[in-house]
Formats: sequence, structure tokens, C-alpha cells
Amino acid sequence: MANKSLNDAKKAKIDEFYTRREDIEWELPHYKKYFRGKTIYCNCDDPEESEFWKFFVRNFWAYGLKKLMSTHYDPNKKNFSYKLELTEMPNGQLSYDGLKTPIQSNGDFRSDCCIELLKEADIVVTNPPFSLFREYVAQLMKYDKKFIIIGAKNAIKYKEIFPLFQQNKIWFGYRPISADMYFHVPDSYKKCLSQNKREGSAYRVVDGEIMGRSASVWFTNLDIPKRHEFLDLRGNCYSPEKYPKYENYDAIDVSKVEDIPEDYDGEMGVPITFMAWYNPEQFELIGMGTGDTAKLIGVKKNYRGRTDLAVTINGKTSCPYTRIIIKRR
Repeated sequence: MANKSLNDAKKAKIDEFYTRREDIEWELPHYKKYFRGKTIYCNCDDPEESEFWKFFVRNFWAYGLKKLMSTHYDPNKKNFSYKLELTEMPNGQLSYDGLKTPIQSNGDFRSDCCIELLKEADIVVTNPPFSLFREYVAQLMKYDKKFIIIGAKNAIKYKEIFPLFQQNKIWFGYRPISADMYFHVPDSYKKCLSQNKREGSAYRVVDGEIMGRSASVWFTNLDIPKRHEFLDLRGNCYSPEKYPKYENYDAIDVSKVEDIPEDYDGEMGVPITFMAWYNPEQFELIGMGTGDTAKLIGVKKNYRGRTDLAVTINGKTSCPYTRIIIKRR
């Protein structure tokens, strides 16, 4: 019964992870220059609860926003759009006024009225539903929108998402990929976590509150200095002993990002954490070393009959955790 309770709660609450104020205030100031004169749309955010909305209201003047819009999902009733707009008053002063307008949908980001608001926006900033991340990003691409959004770290492995990294249409934001994020969750899910999961793994108690834990990162397509920084490769030289080749693909295995050799021109398999240092001017993304995406680059079935990279070290063959195949430019 405990497992059933946990699974039911996961299905019902997986998308109800609410971003903390401190995480927003740490990340968004890095993009301040992009917000001036722009219309910002938070299309998964209830202004009464959303820290995204509250952040932009607090910084409306300082960031020089043109307009702030928000919609959120309510499965049981018609909803509203919320807007703050910069207007010039007769005395020459600038002011903003709040506007709450009924919309003909329950606020689903896929609805026609929400899409119309999306078309009006310059930049989308939110924490979209985890379960709909693929569809959410596809919509942003369809309408050619700039964005700063939160998603699961492993979303990079999705066959719909990884090609966007290869095409330089999406990349990670500033928050370290190794740092997990904690979210406010509904009371019913807090109870489920405390009864069925281990603290420090699925949740953490912060200032007396049970917070949901997620291996999440920021995704964006706004050009930031971080993605143009070169990874220092000095000090690592290639040797067959240190960098064994895979059994089922012509590339060497590099178990740590800091061990990428400076003198190897062939393909290399690196941990997924490499994407925090990925600079398209320094490296080429060849493909993913696991699952359906691995088939696209010619990874053969391994000793277990799966399309995952396999490597033999000290006479023992195993499959390392997800590798990304890269090559130095």
C-alpha cells in the first residue's frame, strides 16, 4: 500500500513543484540586460503563489520591463490572465497598473488563448510541468521564443531535447549542474514523502518545511558569457591505459570532466555533467551514448544486448553511467 500511495502521489503531484524565491533571485539577475523593454510571460504561474511573478513585480522598474504577463493552470474552471504594463502618465511619470482578465480556458499553456499571449511575449520565464517538458519546449521552439525555464537535469537525454543542444538552440543556465534544487510541494505530497522516502534523497527539511528534491537545472537560449568560457585542458595527456576505448563504439571513455585530454582528436565519451562546461566553440556534440539516441551515431548492442556504451577496465566489462560523445574542435 505504501508503494501504491507513493506512485499515486507522484502521478498527481509531479508537476506541483514550486520554485523557491532564493533560487529565482540567484539565477535571474544574470539575465538582467535582456529584460529591459521586453514583455515577460510566466505561463505556468499563479500570481498569488508564484515567486517568478513576485520577482518581476519587485524588479519591474529596476529591470525596465515593458509588460509582465502570467497565466496558470486550474483543471476545474475557466481562468484569468494577469498583466502589468508600463505606461506613460500625463505628468510624464511612468507607472504600471495590474490587469486581471478572464480567458476562455483553464490556463493550460497549450490552449489557444495562452498561445496568443505567448505570441505577444519576448521572453518566457517559468518552471513548466515536469511531465510535459518535451511538449513545452517544442512549443517554445515553434513560436521562436527566448526563454529561461527549469527542467529535470536528465531532460538532456530526451531524444526531442538533445538535438536542440547540438543545434545550439538550448543550453544550461548558471546554476551548477551538480547542485540539486529543492521545491515547495503540496501538503499531501509532503506527507507522502516523509512516510515513504528517505530524507536527503527525495526530500529535505529546510527551516522546518519538507521540500521536494529534484535534480533540476535552468535551461535557456539567451546568450550568456558562461557558454563561451573555454575549459582548461592543460595537464591531461592521452594514453591507452588511462583512457580505454569502448567495446561497441570508436571512442575513448573519460570518467571525469576534469580528465578530458588536451591532445586527443578523436571522439570521447564524457559524463553528462560536461554540459555545464560545454562551449560550442571548443567542442562538438556528436551524440548520446545510450538508448535510441545512441543508435543514431552507430553505437552497437553491448554484452547485455542493449544499445549502451560498454568499456572493459582491469578485465571487467561494464556500462558507465550516461555518456555524451564529444570531439574537440
